[in-house]
Amino acid sequence: MADVGCMELPCNQVALNRMYSTKEIIVAASAPYPPHPLPGTHPFSPEELAALRALAHHVPTVDAAVAEIARLKARLELPSGTIHILSDIHGDHMKLQHVINNASGSLRPLVERLYRSHLSPEEITTLLNTIYYPAQLFQYLGLETADPATHMAFVRRTLKWQFEILAALTQFCSLQDIAHTFPADYRTVFWELLWEAIAKRPQTYMETMIQTLTEQGKGLQAVRWASRVIRQASVSEMIVAGDLGDRGPRLDKVIDLLMHQKRLSITWGNHDVSWMGACLGHEALIATVLRLSLRYRRLSQLEEGFGITMQPLEKLVREVYGADPASQFQPRGEGLRDTVQMARMQKAIAVIQFKLEAQVINRHPEYQMAHRALITQIDPHRGTVKLDGQDYPLLDTSFPTLDPRKPSMLSPEEASCMDRLKRSFLESGPLWEQMRFVERRGTVVVGILLASCGSNIMTR
Repeated sequence: MADVGCMELPCNQVALNRMYSTKEIIVAASAPYPPHPLPGTHPFSPEELAALRALAHHVPTVDAAVAEIARLKARLELPSGTIHILSDIHGDHMKLQHVINNASGSLRPLVERLYRSHLSPEEITTLLNTIYYPAQLFQYLGLETADPATHMAFVRRTLKWQFEILAALTQFCSLQDIAHTFPADYRTVFWELLWEAIAKRPQTYMETMIQTLTEQGKGLQAVRWASRVIRQASVSEMIVAGDLGDRGPRLDKVIDLLMHQKRLSITWGNHDVSWMGACLGHEALIATVLRLSLRYRRLSQLEEGFGITMQPLEKLVREVYGADPASQFQPRGEGLRDTVQMARMQKAIAVIQFKLEAQVINRHPEYQMAHRALITQIDPHRGTVKLDGQDYPLLDTSFPTLDPRKPSMLSPEEASCMDRLKRSFLESGPLWEQMRFVERRGTVVVGILLASCGSNIMTR
């Protein structure tokens, strides 16, 4: 499991993988000093002791440790739930929201199995839509302005069905796992409603709770929260296999959606590594993510999402590229900014990117990527570029900032632009928060990272 947390991972690793006894773990976690090995037992390494000391803050007594080990071992015996694997989101937050809301299609078969005998197809569709898009359904049905009787009837029957669905989902996960998805303000009443769906206590007990919520104007809010709990409980784990952002409109909104998922792991793709490196101030990666954002007219994610200003680049374009048609750098799609201005901005940052990449390659000959330092292969006088030993004509031959003697050096105007852009990336609180989340929940195949951008590209 990806999101086992600091309490569960050491316990699983030590108790299950290394097969230490429960007695050894309890002694190590509760002893005030590193314990001497018990006769016939295995000593713990310093790393294992550090993990067990942290574990002791969550399970401070012998009884608590035994109970937690029993719970974790038993959970391994539950049937496997739905594992939701996504890839190549590329900043398309609206499609991601839809896929998350319908739990990758896993909810419909469950709901149909539970209710096909006593609900009509229309009622099943309404129930599913309540789970997928509660706010939109409330508006469609006019529930927020409906009379009290209609309002009460909807909340009563919907909450009853929702917690019956949650009760059915307990076959795939523990009650504690489901309780972790409960909103704090509704935790107690949701526990009672879930237990009611399992224990079948007197009907008046459940109806009194629902009636009180509805009379206080919180009935639809409870339905909305219950829908979120069902969506989260129906997926045992979500795995995002790379490329959260790129050509889609809002990387920031994609990550914001993922930050609300309880059990999530991420495998970084090249675009994710680029954004993390840009967040850390790597200039070549800053230029890379800017160029792609300009190419697809995705400046909203930079300016509105991360608070990163484009003024330094716009100033560079006015001073250096003001008369350049930049016809080979036309952006894709439509937007508020002038198309020619966007093309010039893309060209300006593309030239900066080529120069900065050549600098990285020159600093690291061990990458064996000299053939990819394309800015050094340009002959501005002949208007050609050398690729694999052969000269090719360039479609655009205007390079006002290119010094043929030092092709990888930024001009004073470019250096000033990059200094301000770098400061903007480093000072963006939302970008830092989201990239920290991607870093904590993510991992990467080392061989892929080495092949794509070099082992030290993010640290030098």
